[in-house]
Amino acid sequence: MIPLIRWLVRRHRGHNPRSSETVTGARTTSHNEPWLVLHQARYELVSFLRNKQARFFTLLLPLAFLVILVGLFGNHTVGPEHVKESTYYVPGLSAMAVISASFVNLVISITAQRETGVLKRRRATPVSAWVLIAGRALTAMVVSLATTTVLMLVGRFAYGAELPARMIPAVALTATVGSITFCVLAHALSALIGSADAAQPVVQATVLPLYFISGVFVPDVDLPPWLWHIAEFFPVEHLANALHSAYDPAVRGTGIAWSDLAVLTIWMVGGLVIALRRFRWMPAAAATAA
Repeated sequence: MIPLIRWLVRRHRGHNPRSSETVTGARTTSHNEPWLVLHQARYELVSFLRNKQARFFTLLLPLAFLVILVGLFGNHTVGPEHVKESTYYVPGLSAMAVISASFVNLVISITAQRETGVLKRRRATPVSAWVLIAGRALTAMVVSLATTTVLMLVGRFAYGAELPARMIPAVALTATVGSITFCVLAHALSALIGSADAAQPVVQATVLPLYFISGVFVPDVDLPPWLWHIAEFFPVEHLANALHSAYDPAVRGTGIAWSDLAVLTIWMVGGLVIALRRFRWMPAAAATAA
């Protein structure tokens, strides 16, 4: 993924040599840049851990929802495979955790940092643009995998939601692909938001309806066909489906839902194209004035 970003950034920069407004204004790379990505990721992770609001909504809220859903609907043994109901809740909430870490938090923080001039100052440093973006994306992936692991362990030992060992690679791959996809979409959407105050309402209005119609909280089998088709179009449905597939005891083999991962990849590429063309380092007011 990182080589793809670098290639597209350089290619697009060749067509816009004077652009200082978009993500395409990358600086000259060096052999130290992989280490700079790790350094930037460490900085972003420390910033995330110091942010109480981000910690709550990303790490604690999915666990709180797990407790609430089990409390409301019970944790009975169901189906011919005799599985606990929590086996459905855990993967859905894992999808929510990935989206929170890679999309919700990222859109809000990018917009706030852009409007306060933080991104402009970072872009003025000798560090390449792709290093700053890759460091942030790597942090989101780490947080997504960590939260998914916590949910898996709590679901297993507190509620009996079993995940076969052979399915763990499928969960890890799905969470990684989902995290990268929503990181890219976060950069694309942030370019369309004009102020820091509008970021959170826009994000919540985007993801909350999709959570309810995409099977994140409860099964979507009773949805009317037109609403199901709307959910099927967006990536939230496919991330949740891929995680549910890994937890489904009736699924054989590796449990990797390749068709759902393919849809996520399509959204990733589309978001990357938009981000490369529209992403801004300058505040919206300065961009308008220019």
